Formats: sequence, structure tokens, C-alpha cells
Amino acid sequence: MQQLKFIVDKRERNIDLIDALYSAGASLSFAQLPVGDYIISDRMCVERKTAPDFENSIIDGRLFEQTCRLDASFIKPLLILEGADAGFRLSKNIILGAMLKLYSEYNIQLIQSSDPIETSAILLKLAEREQVADGRMPRIAGVKKAYTTFQWQTMMLGSLPGIGPNLALRLLSNFKTLKNIANADINSLMKVDKIGKKKASRIYGILNAEFEMS
Repeated sequence: MQQLKFIVDKRERNIDLIDALYSAGASLSFAQLPVGDYIISDRMCVERKTAPDFENSIIDGRLFEQTCRLDASFIKPLLILEGADAGFRLSKNIILGAMLKLYSEYNIQLIQSSDPIETSAILLKLAEREQVADGRMPRIAGVKKAYTTFQWQTMMLGSLPGIGPNLALRLLSNFKTLKNIANADINSLMKVDKIGKKKASRIYGILNAEFEMS
């Protein structure tokens, strides 16, 4: 049987998962990946997050910046969410909203896994389909990815709740700069298509709230 190969981010520290892949006979090479944690083929890359990391990345805004870069670098980007059955601190609506946004606005397929062993089984099945069935081998992508000013602007706006690429484009088309968006009042924000009072108030509140360490 063909040996399955993975390119793994060298910052990956889950020994149980790595050992499970080795035990299954997989070949692992390690590199500092520009995006993702496990490259499966020239078009597929997986970002792995435990439930606490997924939750924290929603809170600090990393989630959508990371997934935007993942989507820009691979045709088939995936996120494996590990250990979600243990529950979250954030409300179900926030977690579900983030999951739906990943799919609808960032093209990210989300797969849930109970633990590292199940994650390894998922990775092996994905690699089998890509490498054995389709002959597509892992290749690092995104190393030389250069982002335009507009792409950086949309990624920054996309870290705000309720704002995806389309709404970011509408905001930038209307206000021209991020500074103007930050300085806009609620009524001005509501003039943008698809932004109601609730969303405008949320955007305004985040951009104008004083920093508090919590």
C-alpha cells in the first residue's frame, strides 16, 4: 500500500496525534508552515484546533484571519475541531455563528473530532483520498503569498463579529478607509446595505470601547 505523507507544522505539539500517524505508517516531514497545521495535498490543508483554542481564537479575532489566509492558499481548506463535546464557555449562538461564518464566508469545511486519535483517523482518510485515489501529494503553499492593502483591510474587518468579505467590501466602498469606519457613528454605519441598528451598534461599540484587561 502506498505510504501516506504529511507536511506538519513544526510548532504542532500534540504527541498523541503525531504518534498515531507514525503508528499507522505515515511519513511526516516538519516545516514552519505559513498557514495550517497539516498539509495533505497540493490543494488540501488542515488547521487543527482544540475546543479551548477555537474559543480563544474567536475572542481575540485570530480565527477569521487564519482561515482567510488558509482559504487564500488552498482550494480545499479544512478545520478539525477537537474535543468540542466537552463544551464551551461562550454561548451556543456565538459558537454556531462562528462555525456558519467559516463555511459561508471563508469556504472552510469544519469537521469535529473527539480526541487526537480520531483526528489522526480523519487525517489518514483524507490523505488516502487525496494521495492514493487522486494522486495529489502534499506541497507547501502560501510561502510567497503577498497580500494587497485591500486584503489586509478585509481581514482586519473580518475579525469583527458579523462582518464577512462581502460586508467588508461594502464598508470600504462606502467609507474608503479603516480610519473612516472607526470614526463613523451608528447612523452612518446603518447607511451601509445589510447593516441594521444592532450590527451597527455592535461594530461601533467594539471600535470605540476602552481597553480593559480581563
